[in-house]
Amino acid sequence: MQEMNIVVRAVDLPPGASIAPLYQGSNLADAYAVALPNRQAQQLDMESLARKLLGSQPGWAQALMLVRDAIVSLFGIKTAKQMAAKRDGRIGIFRIYSCSDDEIILGEDDTHLDFRLSVLRNKEVGRYGSVTVASVVHCHNRVGRAYILLIRPFHKMIVQNSLARAARSGFA
Repeated sequence: MQEMNIVVRAVDLPPGASIAPLYQGSNLADAYAVALPNRQAQQLDMESLARKLLGSQPGWAQALMLVRDAIVSLFGIKTAKQMAAKRDGRIGIFRIYSCSDDEIILGEDDTHLDFRLSVLRNKEVGRYGSVTVASVVHCHNRVGRAYILLIRPFHKMIVQNSLARAARSGFA
């Protein structure tokens, strides 16, 4: 089987994303995109596409989440285990805020920060389209700002890895 050349690239924050009004004044705002590899991925409903993207993480990312949880629990911040256990419409740790034909908004609000993630499909780019993951974080206090400073490099690695893994699997 031929290895696919998967290119995840940093892109401008998408102006058409529902979270675009949140970009201004954010403590973290970034976006990464990858081409959709096939017609099946292009035609998935957005909740299914987001589940394929965010559903399973590699062992190293799971280990990072365990370390994160051990640290943040000391500061009264919600752990991944607490967030995933909620029954309010979630994909893993992320609450679903809205879903349309080509975008799903996920996130979480906490005492230290508010976080939103847009998974936005563009069917007009490339052969089968592309998917962009845009993240926006607004910190409420020093704990939030310190948290973002610490997790920023890991956030970038996890988002890029999630996009590449999903594309390599054909979003199957």
